[in-house]
Order: sequence, then structure tokens, then C-alpha cells
Amino acid sequence: MLAFSKLSAQPDIVAFIGQIRSTQTHAMAPDILKAGKPVCFGGTDPTLTKMGNPWLIRFRPNDTYSARVIASYGVATLARRNWAIVHSTDAFGMSGFKVLSAALDKIGAKVAIDQGYPNQSPDFTPVALAIKSSGADIIGSYFTFESDLAIFARQLRQLGVTVLWVGSPSIVAAGALKLAGAAIWGTYGVADFAADSSPEAKEFAKLYGAVSSAPPDNYSSWTYDAIGVLCASINKAGSTDPNEIRAAVLSTKAYKGAEGEYNFDEFGDGLHGYNIVRNEKGVVVLDKHIEFTD
Repeated sequence: MLAFSKLSAQPDIVAFIGQIRSTQTHAMAPDILKAGKPVCFGGTDPTLTKMGNPWLIRFRPNDTYSARVIASYGVATLARRNWAIVHSTDAFGMSGFKVLSAALDKIGAKVAIDQGYPNQSPDFTPVALAIKSSGADIIGSYFTFESDLAIFARQLRQLGVTVLWVGSPSIVAAGALKLAGAAIWGTYGVADFAADSSPEAKEFAKLYGAVSSAPPDNYSSWTYDAIGVLCASINKAGSTDPNEIRAAVLSTKAYKGAEGEYNFDEFGDGLHGYNIVRNEKGVVVLDKHIEFTD
């Protein structure tokens, strides 16, 4: 927050690439409003673009969409109706829990148990045991940090819990693939970035692979798209005035980025769907893309 306050006061900085954490974005929101300059961010808490702060512009799909995809895929495709929900107790995890619960309720599925946990938890044994005894036949999760997800996954498997699992994007992040290893083989996830989802995603993966030994994931893809949209918008506006940049970004339609096609609404949300992927022995494989128009 202090760093943003110092940078936002500099007149030659006209826009920002912000953070991916919803909790951090909430904390910075008053300073962002005061600064009056566009901030491109990746936090997926749906409320962030509905708080009356016009300078927050999101470059990932919000969790209204992730929850609908997790619920519909788990029920319609995987034929599971008895759910356990595991989520962090920060802004991201609580919003994910709420929207997933609502999405499941809407299609007649049951939440057998929900388990919230504080970030950076050292032991998930009680959570795993609660799920094991709940009778749930599928897990839906919203993990903020890959390290927490990895600990949970390993302890879950050690306790013999092998139910299907559909997670938020953290389950297919590069850090999770490395830390959790075989404990998350066979799981499913919603992913805003999937290398095989479009020609633009494939091109980004190729460019990223040329400069990094780590596989591309949503941490790198949304920032890549944000820079692309910002540059195009500044050129379109023919100005570096923050108001004109913001207007140009929000008028962006059919911009094909690494994460998908950007069509911004009046609230600052550019993406409206998710990819469903599966972890095939450490390789993330695309199943399909689900897009929403409402």
C-alpha cells in the first residue's frame, strides 16, 4: 500500500498493473480511488468491481464464473451431487465459498460439509478427516496459496480420501504442480489460462517458454494481457489522461488475449468464462471452455 501511494503521486505514471490477491486489492482500494488512475488487477472476488471504484479493472474472470463452471461440471459431467467445499477464510476464499454454495444450490446439489481454514496453515489433517467422514463424493476448493493446497492434498491422500476434486485456478498453478506433485494427479480445475485453449494462448506459452524455465500460468498470462490492452487503449485514446485511458479500456471488445477474448462491461470485468482442465500425471490437459453471456 505504501509503495502504491508513493508511485501514484508521480505524474508520469498513468496506469498500474496491480496484484492478484483479492484481500490486497480490497486493502488498496481507498488509495486507488484517491489516486484516480486505472489499476489493472487479478483478484477474483466478484465484489471488487461492484464497490463504486471506477479505477479497478479486472483481467481475470471473477469467481461468479468459476463457481458456476465448477458446479455445472461437477454435477452435469462428473455426476457428483454431494459436495465438500474447502476454502481459505480471506476475501477470496469466503467469496468463493459463497458463490459456489449458491451455484450448487441453484442446480439442486448438496453441500455436505464446508471447511474454512486460515492462510499458511501447517496442518490440514482435521479438514481432511472431516471430509472423509462427511460422505461427500466430490471436493470443490478455493485455495489462496499453492503451499496450503499442497499440504492439504498430500494429507488428504495419506488418509485415503480419493474422491473427485475440482479446484479454483490455484490447483493448476505452476507452484501447485511442483509442490503437490502426484497428490493432485487426476484432479480437475478451472483455469483462466490454458495453453491449448486458443492460438493466442499457444503463442503466449511459446514466448514465455523462451524466457522462463517455469511453465506459464495465470500469474503471467493476465499481466501479459493487461499490458497489451493498456497499450492498445492508450493508442486508441491518443492520450495519457487517466479518464481517457479508462474509457478506452472499457470500450475494448473482442480483444484476443492469452486468457481469452476480452469484452469489458461497465463495471470493469473483461472475461466471462473459464477453461476446465485435468491434471494428467502432472500435465495440465484442456477439456473445454465454458463461456457465459449473462
